Formats: sequence, structure tokens, C-alpha cells
Amino acid sequence: MNDSWGVSGDYHEYAIGSRFDKAGDLWVTLCLTGSFSSAVPFRSWALRIKPDGTMVPTCSGIRSPGGIGFDADGEAYYCDNQGPWHGSCTLQHLVPGSFQGHPGGNIWYDLAPNMGPRPIDPLPEAFQGDKGRKDKRERGDPDRMVTERERIKQLLPPAVYLVHGKIGNSASAIICDLSAGKFGPFSKQLFVADQSHSNLSRVYLETVNGIKQGVVIPFRSGFASGIIGGRMDEEGRVFVGGSDRGWGARGGKPFCFEKCEWTGRPPFEVHEMHAKPDGFEVTFTQPVDPAAAGDVKSYSMREFTYAYREQYGGDEVSEVLPKISAATVAADGKSVRLTISPLTKGHIHELHLDGVRSTEKLPLLHKVGYYTLNEIPAK
Repeated sequence: MNDSWGVSGDYHEYAIGSRFDKAGDLWVTLCLTGSFSSAVPFRSWALRIKPDGTMVPTCSGIRSPGGIGFDADGEAYYCDNQGPWHGSCTLQHLVPGSFQGHPGGNIWYDLAPNMGPRPIDPLPEAFQGDKGRKDKRERGDPDRMVTERERIKQLLPPAVYLVHGKIGNSASAIICDLSAGKFGPFSKQLFVADQSHSNLSRVYLETVNGIKQGVVIPFRSGFASGIIGGRMDEEGRVFVGGSDRGWGARGGKPFCFEKCEWTGRPPFEVHEMHAKPDGFEVTFTQPVDPAAAGDVKSYSMREFTYAYREQYGGDEVSEVLPKISAATVAADGKSVRLTISPLTKGHIHELHLDGVRSTEKLPLLHKVGYYTLNEIPAK
């Protein structure tokens, strides 16, 4: 259909394609020539292929895509993998005209007049922050993504950080639940696969101040090999295929083709997590025990981020331990309003719900969620 981009022969030059979107377009995300550079045109870009075969440059700043897909509204997303400018794997919102964070491919803006002016490059790490704070420069300014968003108008932050080592290490397929309940109580949410961890995680997204953000929660582990591709059929069954060729996977087998389907028994899980001006609202798939869920001791939270820097990967930095001062259970028992201070813009908010129980005294199937707070809602 189209080959309007370069191929140098480098092993890193993957092309990850989508299914057709609502307009009949195909999307393709093109990996860099290496972790840092773009030797041939449009490496590090997302492109759209129109029904007549023409190519439209759409987003720059991609590093190493592992999967691409759409949400229930038809918005496009891709998974990027940990590396330069990415402290962790991420789920990224592909907004046409946006810069996704890696500047290696921005040299091709001259070939994409529809995109407008080339974004300014992120500042070298040594020039970030207060020049008098040598320790801050050496460890990486944890506020880089927040501050660079102010400088670079096209820069779009990750919708969700797929926390390294906890959610996964090699994010791949994106699957939207369009089964209308056939796959359980998670209609219209996203499921993200991981090749290294051989698992599926669940993502709930919301829009705050025009920016996508949300929570990722563990969902299902134990697949036989490293998941690479996946899709849901009309009966609400998820089929995945995977391999450990060239890259190890927890599953242990060299390849797999497996099916995941709902048992019909609703699990007791966090259903959604919504950012509020002074905390979060957490909803559940089943009513909670009001005494347990209303006790602030049932919860704990830590906040951290990754430095936005050119070096490969990075540790969790800038830890904050906020205070949870109130947990208010809704009258129907299906949600809890947590009052938390401080909230930190740009940080991942790691919420543990170890003490929460259902009305049947059951613990949550998964007791942790990681919310990426790109924007704090206004009061």
C-alpha cells in the first residue's frame, strides 16, 4: 500500500501497523534506526496511510514502538519501550501534530510541511533546573517532563507510565474491550500486553485539561511466552500470540498462541480511578465493606517519577510520601473518595489498597494501581 519511509537495514527499524481506524486509515509507527538516531526518513514517526495509499506524517518523537491500537472513541495510542528519553515503558496518545518525546527523528520535519514548525529540542540534562544545584543536575531533574512541556508546545506527556519492573519491561499490544460486558466489567478499557513479563495489564484513561492520563492495574499473568500481538473477537475472548526469540520472557516457552476469556464471575477489583483537585475517587466492581474502605489505614500511597533525559532508562526518582487524611465511602458502596496531600503534577501516584474488603469480606484481586498525574483538575 505504501513504503514512503526509509529503511537502512538496521535491526532496530521495526514498523508496527494498526488495524483500520474509523476513517479507513492505517497507522504505522516507525522505530528509530538505533536507540538514539534516525538515519533514514521518518524513523521515529507515526504515519497514516490513506485509503488511496498516500502517506500523511502524523506524530514525531517515537523511540521503540511495541504496539498500536485505538480506544473506544477511535483515538490512537502506541506503546513505547524504555530507553533514551523514556525512563519506563509508556502508553502514549497519538494526537496528530504532537511530539512524543524523543528528538532523534525531528530532522525530518522538512519532509512534513503539514506538521508545522519543528519542535525545539529538549535541553541537555546539564542545563536543566537551577544551575547552582549541581546535585540536581547529576541525578536528573525529576521535573523535566513538566518543565519541558512549558518550553516545547508540541510535547505530549505519556498518558500512562507502565511502571518498569512492576507492570512490565517490554510493552507491546493494545486491546480495547468493545465486548459490551462479554469480557467482564471493564467495558471500553484498554488492555496492554508485555513481552518480557508475559502478562496483560489494564488501563483506565480520562481527560483532564485536554490531556489523557489514567491508571494502570495488573490484570493477568502466566502466559506461556512473551506476548507480542493480541486482539479481542466478537465473543469477547482475547487471543494473544507471543515469542521469546531474541528477547527472554517470563513465560518460558519459545512461542505461544493462547486465549483469555471471562469466567462469568465478577472479580472484586478497582474499576476506575479518577483524579480530583485534592485526591482521587476510586470505584470498584463490587460494593465495599464501609468500615474497611472508610479507614485511611486501609490505604497507602507513594509518588515518584522518571527523569526526562537522553540517557537510557532511569530509576524512580523524587519520591513523595503524601498523607491520606480521609476516605469517604459513597452511599451505594461502589466508590471511595480519598483526600490526599500533596498531589504532585507529573508524578506516578502508586496507590495500595491492602485493607479494602468487599461486603463479602473478600480482598481485592489486585491491590495496587499506578496513576500518572499529568494534570491536576481545577477546583
